[in-house]
Amino acid sequence: MATRKLAISVPEDVVHDVDAAAKERGMTRSGFITDILRRIAGARSDAEISRRVNEVFADPEVAKEQAETARQFSRNATKHGTEW
Repeated sequence: MATRKLAISVPEDVVHDVDAAAKERGMTRSGFITDILRRIAGARSDAEISRRVNEVFADPEVAKEQAETARQFSRNATKHGTEW
Protein backbone atom coordinates (compact mmCIF):
# COMPACT_ATOMS: atom_id res chain seq x y z
CA MET A 1 0.00 0.00 0.00
CA ALA A 2 1.31 3.42 -0.89
CA THR A 3 1.98 5.75 1.99
CA ARG A 4 2.09 9.49 2.25
CA LYS A 5 3.82 11.66 4.80
CA LEU A 6 1.79 14.32 6.56
CA ALA A 7 2.94 17.19 8.72
CA ILE A 8 0.55 17.98 11.55
CA SER A 9 0.82 19.95 14.78
CA VAL A 10 -0.10 18.00 17.88
CA PRO A 11 0.09 19.15 21.51
CA GLU A 12 3.04 17.64 23.39
CA ASP A 13 0.83 15.84 25.93
CA VAL A 14 -1.09 14.15 23.10
CA VAL A 15 2.16 13.01 21.49
CA HIS A 16 3.21 11.55 24.84
CA ASP A 17 -0.12 9.68 25.18
CA VAL A 18 0.06 8.42 21.59
CA ASP A 19 3.62 7.20 22.07
CA ALA A 20 2.70 5.42 25.30
CA ALA A 21 -0.35 3.77 23.72
CA ALA A 22 1.66 2.71 20.67
CA LYS A 23 4.42 1.26 22.85
CA GLU A 24 1.89 -0.73 24.92
CA ARG A 25 0.65 -2.30 21.69
CA GLY A 26 4.10 -2.87 20.22
CA MET A 27 3.38 -0.41 17.42
CA THR A 28 5.15 2.56 15.92
CA ARG A 29 3.68 6.00 16.34
CA SER A 30 2.80 6.10 12.63
CA GLY A 31 1.22 2.65 12.76
CA PHE A 32 -0.84 3.56 15.81
CA ILE A 33 -2.06 6.85 14.33
CA THR A 34 -2.85 5.12 11.02
CA ASP A 35 -4.88 2.47 12.84
CA ILE A 36 -6.85 5.10 14.77
CA LEU A 37 -7.54 7.17 11.65
CA ARG A 38 -8.66 4.06 9.76
CA ARG A 39 -11.08 3.19 12.59
CA ILE A 40 -12.50 6.70 12.67
CA ALA A 41 -13.00 6.73 8.89
CA GLY A 42 -14.65 3.31 9.10
CA ALA A 43 -16.93 4.41 11.91
CA ARG A 44 -18.21 7.18 9.70
CA SER A 45 -19.15 4.71 6.97
CA ASP A 46 -20.51 2.26 9.59
CA ALA A 47 -22.77 5.02 10.89
CA GLU A 48 -24.02 5.64 7.35
CA ILE A 49 -24.76 1.94 6.86
CA SER A 50 -26.64 1.85 10.18
CA ARG A 51 -28.63 4.94 9.20
CA ARG A 52 -29.66 3.34 5.91
CA VAL A 53 -30.59 0.02 7.53
CA ASN A 54 -32.65 1.88 10.12
CA GLU A 55 -34.42 3.75 7.32
CA VAL A 56 -35.39 0.45 5.67
CA PHE A 57 -36.70 -1.07 8.90
CA ALA A 58 -38.59 2.13 9.77
CA ASP A 59 -40.87 1.35 6.82
CA PRO A 60 -44.08 -0.11 8.34
CA GLU A 61 -44.44 -2.67 5.52
CA VAL A 62 -40.91 -3.97 6.02
CA ALA A 63 -41.43 -4.12 9.79
CA LYS A 64 -44.70 -6.02 9.29
CA GLU A 65 -43.03 -8.49 6.92
CA GLN A 66 -40.14 -9.06 9.33
CA ALA A 67 -42.53 -9.65 12.24
CA GLU A 68 -44.52 -12.17 10.19
CA THR A 69 -41.36 -13.98 9.12
CA ALA A 70 -40.25 -14.20 12.76
CA ARG A 71 -43.68 -15.58 13.80
CA GLN A 72 -43.58 -18.21 11.06
CA PHE A 73 -40.07 -19.22 12.01
CA SER A 74 -41.10 -19.49 15.64
CA ARG A 75 -44.08 -21.73 14.77
CA ASN A 76 -42.07 -23.96 12.44
CA ALA A 77 -38.84 -24.25 14.39
CA THR A 78 -38.21 -27.23 16.61
CA LYS A 79 -38.00 -26.34 20.25
CA HIS A 80 -34.99 -28.53 20.98
CA GLY A 81 -31.64 -26.92 20.24
CA THR A 82 -32.95 -23.40 19.69
CA GLU A 83 -32.39 -22.00 23.16
CA TRP A 84 -30.79 -18.83 21.88
